[in-house]
Amino acid sequence: MALFVRLLALALALALGPAATLAGPAKSPYQLVLQHSRLRGRQHGPNVCAVQKVIGTNRKYFTNCKQWYQRKICGKSTVISYECCPGYEKVPGEKGCPAALPLSNLYETLGVVGSTTTQLYTDRTEKLRPEMEGPGSFTIFAPSNEAWASLPAEVLDSLVSNVNIELLNALRYHMVGRRVLTDELKHGMTLTSMYQNSNIQIHHYPNGIVTVNCARLLKADHHATNGVVHLIDKVISTITNNIQQIIEIEDTFETLRAAVAASGLNTMLEGNGQYTLLAPTNEAFEKIPSETLNRILGDPEALRDLLNNHILKSAMCAEAIVAGLSVETLEGTTLEVGCSGDMLTINGKAIISNKDILATNGVIHYIDELLIPDSAKTLFELAAESDVSTAIDLFRRAGLGNHLSGSERLTLLAPLNSVFRDGTPPIDAHTRNLLRNHIIKDQLASKYLYHGQTLETLGGKKLRVFVYRNSLCIENSCIAAHDKRGRYGTLFTMDRVLTPPMGTVMDVLKGDNRFSMLVAAIQSAGLTETLNREGVYTVFAPTNEAFRALPPRERSRLLGDAKELANILKYHIGDEILVSGGIGALVRLKSLQGDKLEVSLKNNVVSVNKEPVAEPDIMATNGVVHVITNVLQPPANRPQERGDELADSALEIFKQASAFSRASQRSVRLAPVYQKLLERMKH
Repeated sequence: MALFVRLLALALALALGPAATLAGPAKSPYQLVLQHSRLRGRQHGPNVCAVQKVIGTNRKYFTNCKQWYQRKICGKSTVISYECCPGYEKVPGEKGCPAALPLSNLYETLGVVGSTTTQLYTDRTEKLRPEMEGPGSFTIFAPSNEAWASLPAEVLDSLVSNVNIELLNALRYHMVGRRVLTDELKHGMTLTSMYQNSNIQIHHYPNGIVTVNCARLLKADHHATNGVVHLIDKVISTITNNIQQIIEIEDTFETLRAAVAASGLNTMLEGNGQYTLLAPTNEAFEKIPSETLNRILGDPEALRDLLNNHILKSAMCAEAIVAGLSVETLEGTTLEVGCSGDMLTINGKAIISNKDILATNGVIHYIDELLIPDSAKTLFELAAESDVSTAIDLFRRAGLGNHLSGSERLTLLAPLNSVFRDGTPPIDAHTRNLLRNHIIKDQLASKYLYHGQTLETLGGKKLRVFVYRNSLCIENSCIAAHDKRGRYGTLFTMDRVLTPPMGTVMDVLKGDNRFSMLVAAIQSAGLTETLNREGVYTVFAPTNEAFRALPPRERSRLLGDAKELANILKYHIGDEILVSGGIGALVRLKSLQGDKLEVSLKNNVVSVNKEPVAEPDIMATNGVVHVITNVLQPPANRPQERGDELADSALEIFKQASAFSRASQRSVRLAPVYQKLLERMKH
């Protein structure tokens, strides 16, 4: 058996080939995208790649799986064309691209890959063509013909007017003194060029795009006898300044320059590393209210958070963005970077006015709108971007605005605008006190809240935290959105106005005329002490009308039997606090009587045992009261259930009688009697 297993394993290994016995090196993102393009093009013959072309442009991309199905690049529609994969060519009369391109030297390969302009300018220099045709091993990042044509006229004139210095140096900067294939092009690496050993920046992104000084690699790995040619979409130039030096010399960064100096970030921006700076222009700073700007500029921590929110952890060239993606800033927030045609967007806004300004330690994109993180904002500023404007206006009108714009460590419990769809309360002493109890005297984070925790408000109240399976509540109000943490305060968006507890459950019931009969019943049943002491109770409180709705005889019997009354009342009391926001679809709540109550929520209506609750969430210091308009009956007291039990007993008797009838003809005559008994019990 063991021999058979070994033979089977050997056969599988031979069938699957070397990859099954020895894993090869992992493919780079570029190679994976090229492989996918080959897969999509294979129906057209060998070595055919599917290419996506943006309609109305000359921009082409090898396609990955996501782009293949979306058929869009930067929001623009694409068409699919099929071309020979890099390194192959067509043969007349043959399907696909069966022939490998003949190897020739670098100079001749330039013409093959579509960089005849580079070939032409190489001819104009005295030294470079012999080098490209001679022995050696080189890599050239060759600009496409379109790349040369897009150069500003004055730049091109300066190159061709001095071919043996300016043009030669420019071409040598595109060359590396060894063969470098795409599998060696790693994200963030630098290559030493053949012009004064100047660095070339390489970035290899997860979506398969490779950039060289932010120029996109169009077609790669064209082998030559003396090296390799990679076709790129721009003419690249040397990089001499770091990010900090560019900030220093650009007039449009005057405010940014002062902010960086005040924050102490200049050391990082002139050091080693690879960053992306989304650099706000003077215009971007001018759009911010002067009060807000001066506050941030005068607060070192807020200023550092602001600037860190404009710095990405790695270099991100514009050419790498072909669809939306999330990127993390040094501040820790997430920005949504996308593109729309030729424009880059940040969080959906086209605010990048100048892109791909290269520095020795990264890349700069100019933006004309400031990206202020939550961590640099006041509570007022946080609320301005949330659906709580009505509540914020109430706080302002109540004279509590200084708490929301100052430096106190606070947490604001702000109800959603929808809570006030029927209007807002008048600003009086009661409302002011209620609003003060929506401000917690500490800066909290919801992820650190725990069940049973108490929070102190500016109004002096102690609020309780309730943690349920799908909700996090403070008293009767539950958190409706992710909290926003500002410079000093945190904003919790709440699903309703919070009502602090105003006494024990007994205090609540005694203070409401609707419950006078319930209070008398509780006293008769000896449960007053229970509902007055510390605890966690959910009370479904029947109103006077609920008691009056009972049949007179049943009501008299119930109120006259203290033991039975206590049993019924305990069935109305759950042994934990359950507010309406914590119910979800259905909760089975254990009562003090022992049986469970079925509490459900549908269409914002709370029900207990399928009976609607008239008013939920009256908070007490030792529980919560839900108003109901009927008296609940424990399962053992419900007529239907008692009838079911009797019917089940009769059914059992009938079964026994049927069994007995098989042994005795006399018993057969008794079976109809049991059958009638069963039918009567069922009805």
